[in-house]
Amino acid sequence: MKVGSGGGFRAIWYTFKKGREAGGIWKLFKAMRSRNSCKTCAVGMGGQKGGMVNELGHSFEVCKKSMQAMVADMQPGIDPNFWKQNSIEQLKQLSPRELESLGRLIHPLRYRQGQSHYEVITWKEAFENIAGKLSATAADETFWYFSGRSSNEAGFLLQLLARVYGTNNVNNCSYYCHQASGVGLQSSVGSGTATIVLDDLEKADTVFLIGGNPASNHPRLMTSLMRVRRAGGKVIVINPVRETGLINFRIPSDPISLLAGTKIASHYVQPHIGGDLALLWGLAKATKSLGAIDNAFLTEHTSGSKQWLAAVDDLTWQEIETKSGVARSEIESIAELYAASKKCVFAWTMGITHHAHGVDNVQAIANLAFARGMVGRPGCGLMPIRGHSNVQGIGSMGVTPKLKDQIFAALKDKFGVQLPETPGKDTLACMEAAASGEIKVGFCLGGNLYGSNPDSTFADRALSSLEMNVMMNTTMNTGHAHGLAKETIVLPVLARDEEPAPTTQESMFNFVRLSDGGPARLPGPRSEVAVIAAIGKAVVPDVPGVDWDDLAKPSTIRKWIGAVVPGYGKITEIDQTKQEFQIEGRTFHDPKFGTADGRGVLHCHRLPDLKGTENNHLRLMTVRSEGQFNTVVYEEEDLYRNQERRDLILIHPDDLKRFGLQNDQRVTVKSETGAMSGILARSYDSIRSGNALMYYPESNVLVARHADPQSKTPAFKGVVVELIAE
Repeated sequence: MKVGSGGGFRAIWYTFKKGREAGGIWKLFKAMRSRNSCKTCAVGMGGQKGGMVNELGHSFEVCKKSMQAMVADMQPGIDPNFWKQNSIEQLKQLSPRELESLGRLIHPLRYRQGQSHYEVITWKEAFENIAGKLSATAADETFWYFSGRSSNEAGFLLQLLARVYGTNNVNNCSYYCHQASGVGLQSSVGSGTATIVLDDLEKADTVFLIGGNPASNHPRLMTSLMRVRRAGGKVIVINPVRETGLINFRIPSDPISLLAGTKIASHYVQPHIGGDLALLWGLAKATKSLGAIDNAFLTEHTSGSKQWLAAVDDLTWQEIETKSGVARSEIESIAELYAASKKCVFAWTMGITHHAHGVDNVQAIANLAFARGMVGRPGCGLMPIRGHSNVQGIGSMGVTPKLKDQIFAALKDKFGVQLPETPGKDTLACMEAAASGEIKVGFCLGGNLYGSNPDSTFADRALSSLEMNVMMNTTMNTGHAHGLAKETIVLPVLARDEEPAPTTQESMFNFVRLSDGGPARLPGPRSEVAVIAAIGKAVVPDVPGVDWDDLAKPSTIRKWIGAVVPGYGKITEIDQTKQEFQIEGRTFHDPKFGTADGRGVLHCHRLPDLKGTENNHLRLMTVRSEGQFNTVVYEEEDLYRNQERRDLILIHPDDLKRFGLQNDQRVTVKSETGAMSGILARSYDSIRSGNALMYYPESNVLVARHADPQSKTPAFKGVVVELIAE
């Protein structure tokens, strides 16, 4: 049966299905209700108000993503005999879903080049091997990669270890997702995060949702969007694909929405992939033509407005229409809605950031908000919809190649720590250096670095060139089967709700929450903080100002964080007070911004040409499915797009005809970087003609290593491909 809405009774039934997988619905309920932050997206659930409670105190806010992650952590452990019975080559044949479903990692593993299998080793052997290799390797011949699933404490401690060891090759997964948001916002409002709190979103009368699909990837936001619509507000979706859950969603916790459904998008605009920047400038031009620009706000609270207004005037409608793929009349009709708005929030995800002009996209959104004074007031502002639950916190902890000056100075002045001043490398630069042999050792705190990289063939070669790679994980992923270093060590770690001491996380609304931890479900895995402290003690035991035994306590790390990270002072006592808090200086309810002069900054851009306009080309974007979170695939089906498998390229029926293909005909999809054979070309009338979508991370082999020069974020969207019939 074709799915016609998101959520609904299917989601309720899914809860019982996952309950059976977890060993009982009551067992799953207790796990979900524990006082720990949600393990999936950064909307910000759980903490001291209990699981399934959001930052406004609304209860029983639950989504499939959080249940999927929880049930994955409730799997039994992988039997040690598994590693003897299954070779590396056999692991390579498993899909991302099959690897995730093998069970929990409970033993340290080691692979050495020339071996055919992983071998189980002791923690002592693992620590000795890692410490021995790091001690024998120059610091700048290593890189340190952080996912957004870990705690603030683990993130802070590992970046500290890397720097006292002597390198600034410290980077995180946001370089492959929302780094463009951070850079764009920092250059516009002086802070790289959302300018609003959750309450502002629900008070808005207009929400622009650009380049995202929260119905699949951030389902809890759908409740807030429902409240906007019920209050008479408008939700304007800008996306090349008409996503089912953004058209209609049935909120399971709301009886009326569950039964009748909620129309989410009041208006839906489908630009070409890569056409967002032209569309945003077109909206600015149309808004100006309507006389709706707030010139007083621009004069009093921004800089660069004269140049920006002149650039808006100079831009022609022909260029806007050609490069966006959207007609002037449609752009003007959306601008009329914006001109009538009293409180507007602009939200976006990786459809905006995954371009070689991702920072320009974010700046253009900020320009549009400044134009009508829709930032720096309650109920208005800018909202990047972050992915991993603590990806923002990891950034706050200093997990960037260059530490913020304030953190750098505080670590030296307050703790006497000596830090390197050499320029560090971003994530893609570290991969390039690994491929060239310049970097010899990698250390990964969670995540799937192989699976998250563009150009999978290159990623395999780069990681295989390392002399050692260490990965700390809870379950298996494709990075444990592909791109194995000459010596690869996998360390099993505890999930967030199994930590022996409380830890903290930061939501995308700049809210710091406390996770209580809990009993370990299985023997074997260790606390991330304990593992990092043990390695630090073995590698750099005599660092001035650093006591690794004391820093093995998360409470000690929080005292460091409170002393050096701006806005984090309240974290030092959070485990005693249980008082979660908003970080100071990031939410702008007054038009005084975080820039040096307190004024917002408007930016001018050159609109990029629309790619993939040749008759034999398509513009491809890589996407996540509804049964997936980041690189983790929980289910093969993509429920809301009505797809039962992942080896597909979804294209408009007109494009099938243009290429002379039949529905579900097998093709080779070819890009400048790679090719995928045996792919089903499937008719999908919800996508804008001329564009296509394929599933990430499998299709990363097609994505080139072109990156935004400002954020270093690869262009996972707008890949030009051609189809060759098989």
